[in-house]
Amino acid sequence: MYENIDLSAKFDNFKNVYLMEKHRIDSYKKWPFNDNFPCSVVKMAEAGFFWSGNDKENDTATCFVCQKTLHGWESTDNPWKEHAKHAPQCQFVKYGRKEKDLLLEEFLVIFGIIYKSKMQREINRIREVFKAEVSDELENFRTQK
Repeated sequence: MYENIDLSAKFDNFKNVYLMEKHRIDSYKKWPFNDNFPCSVVKMAEAGFFWSGNDKENDTATCFVCQKTLHGWESTDNPWKEHAKHAPQCQFVKYGRKEKDLLLEEFLVIFGIIYKSKMQREINRIREVFKAEVSDELENFRTQK
């Protein structure tokens, strides 16, 4: 366990994937529920959610591991239970522990899942761009005949 070590500063380069609980907490801009509710920002971040809402839908959050997005939160919702109900396959849910209670090996597994997913999304984006470019070139080739 690494509860006495502040890793969040060391992992600032990973803010955009919300790897650290602190980064997830910092993402909440207009969350409708304060710390007096079970569905507070801290409880949401502990359960793996970062804020993915906007001005119109401020109760939208996404898991940093499985990317499951949930909205329509109620103040009395338990973030861990909702996460488990809607994404039982999520590795973070399977571990069922706050970030500070994860073993180093578990943390590294989650890190690997996040970056594998990020790389896959980037590969898919590049593939789509390539398909669009090739499609245009193929159409130009066809019209030249």
